[in-house]
Amino acid sequence: MRTLVITGGTQGIGKALTLHYLGRGDRVIAVGSNHIKGETLLAEADRLSAGDRCSFLLADLSSPTMTIRLAERLRTGYPSIDALVFGAFRYQTKRQETAEGIERTFALYVLSRYLLAEELCTALERAPHPVIVNLCGTGSKAGRLHWDDLQLRRRYRPFVATMQGARANDLLGVAFTDEHPDSPIRYMLYNPLFVNTGLAEPFSQPTRTAVSLIAKMFATPVDKAIEPIVDRIDTPPDSALSAFQVRRTIAVTGSAFDLNAARRLASTLRNLIIKSIEA
Repeated sequence: MRTLVITGGTQGIGKALTLHYLGRGDRVIAVGSNHIKGETLLAEADRLSAGDRCSFLLADLSSPTMTIRLAERLRTGYPSIDALVFGAFRYQTKRQETAEGIERTFALYVLSRYLLAEELCTALERAPHPVIVNLCGTGSKAGRLHWDDLQLRRRYRPFVATMQGARANDLLGVAFTDEHPDSPIRYMLYNPLFVNTGLAEPFSQPTRTAVSLIAKMFATPVDKAIEPIVDRIDTPPDSALSAFQVRRTIAVTGSAFDLNAARRLASTLRNLIIKSIEA
């Protein structure tokens, strides 16, 4: 029986993966920020006769302090973790800051993923074939890092914040393999493209209805979208770092995967974490 930790595990792709692996007989710890969705997931696990193998941990991953506390709970409760899946994300139509003063998209989409990978590295390395799956926008040509204003204080636009996060996640993969060169962990960047996962929720009407209709017409159903992800979790790539758009392999070379930029980002994130904890 394997142990999987899935952030964003109570909805969309994360929930579908949770239910899939529970159905396979594995143990899954689903992390989410909505208590009601967590209770719903636990009820579904009970109906699968998997209630004893499903846990829900409530956590706001946009908070570095809460993310560290979550990691401590996971290390204590599950000293060996086979797979860590990053699926928590929310499209922020307006700029918001966390209690620590960090722009929320950057905190959730970038900072929490860096922090959890580092904090759970030892637990992952105890597993026979450990893998980190980072669900992100890898392979997209849009977006860049705004090094002089990473938190977009001067001019926030939701798409710009999202695509900056996508570019940053490419660098997170590079930074992890750079900082852990001898680790058995396989770090996989995975872009599922357009999936029907409740993308309309952050929007107000009439945009919400329009996005819902577009998703129903053109987006991949969740159950279908998880199939390639399951394949990669079950049979991790040989290389320490890999990237995919659905089943198409993305070369982890070029400016999007620049080592110096990755080191710069990792240093920036470490400093931001220290400042947020001290505040």
